[in-house]
Amino acid sequence: MKALLISRDSQLYADIASQGTARVPPLNIAASRTSVRDALDRPVHDPELVIVDASELDAADTDLLERLSRHFPSAQLMLLTGQQQPDLLIRAMRAGVREVLQLPLELAAFHEALDRIAASAGVLAARDGKVLAFIACKGGSGATFISTNFGFALATLADKKVLLIDLHGQFGDATLYVSDQKPAMTLSDVCSQISRVDGPFLESCLVHVAHGFGVLAAADDPSQAKEAKPEHIDAILRVARQHYDYILLDVGRQIDAVSLRALDCTDVIYPVLQLALPDIRDARRLLDIFRSLGYSTDNIRLIVNRYEKGGKLRLQDLHSALGAEVVHTVPNDYIAVTDSVNQGVPVLQLTRSSAAARSLAELVELVTARRAPESKGLFDRLFGRSEADY
Repeated sequence: MKALLISRDSQLYADIASQGTARVPPLNIAASRTSVRDALDRPVHDPELVIVDASELDAADTDLLERLSRHFPSAQLMLLTGQQQPDLLIRAMRAGVREVLQLPLELAAFHEALDRIAASAGVLAARDGKVLAFIACKGGSGATFISTNFGFALATLADKKVLLIDLHGQFGDATLYVSDQKPAMTLSDVCSQISRVDGPFLESCLVHVAHGFGVLAAADDPSQAKEAKPEHIDAILRVARQHYDYILLDVGRQIDAVSLRALDCTDVIYPVLQLALPDIRDARRLLDIFRSLGYSTDNIRLIVNRYEKGGKLRLQDLHSALGAEVVHTVPNDYIAVTDSVNQGVPVLQLTRSSAAARSLAELVELVTARRAPESKGLFDRLFGRSEADY
């Protein structure tokens, strides 16, 4: 989308330009002018959007808004204002302005306005990826193993384009579970260059584990984690949703400003725990936090790791204690999982017939809502069989 920005504020120009590159298709600031009169005297050829910074408009300039609208009849008009000016808003409405945003600019509101403008213009996004968060109820629950190996399974079995983001603020090691590659760029590096973030840049920063599956690693140095800010997560996820079918978040256990912003953007949260009293106690605390934040219980789905039938604690007991649904169990396949972690190779690639690999295939079916005929094809891929083998 081609845009004309009318403003004297260089920082506002930088903010809008950087946020524009994070969109698909991108918002391109083709030109800027210092005033409405300057825009009329030096017109731009056919902009699709005209953004007017009204914080310094005087009475003479407001009279020019209608002329501006007539001069760019095919363009949408957006007005940015730092204070309530009833007369200005009335003139703006008469001039055809349909989007009025407050200054300082709220990025979420800005993108929502751009989404409405794009929808009215019939511009559709390339993808609308789902964000799934995996969070450990207790240290050692296995959330990182499940999220990384599920990402590999989702890409290879369901032919999805998958991005996993390691959000561990300290000592994140998600890449080690599925790869021996050293990350060239980390989440902190991306955040320090947030104005560059678009689809190709994000893809270039990943550790590519398999076709369609990449991992954005956490920083090696915990001190670098401070580079990540909540607004950076907004920008990264906005770009990621447009370029990937699924974005998986390995959240770890920390609840801070960055992880909360990520969880706010999440479609489904998968708390991971084991059937043990300490895990259940910590899961209850975590779920209480989620409820206090207003997260819908329908979007919180428990995964029980290292599950063994016949134990003293049953799944029904867990449901009664936590009031949340257990959607999946991962069996206690110690040897296969340990070999996978120690070698840094996805369990599905290392031992395709293992119980853990079967469980991951079932989770792929569950998440992608595959029907029975397609489900059979998925397991054929898992075990490498054709119909002639039956």
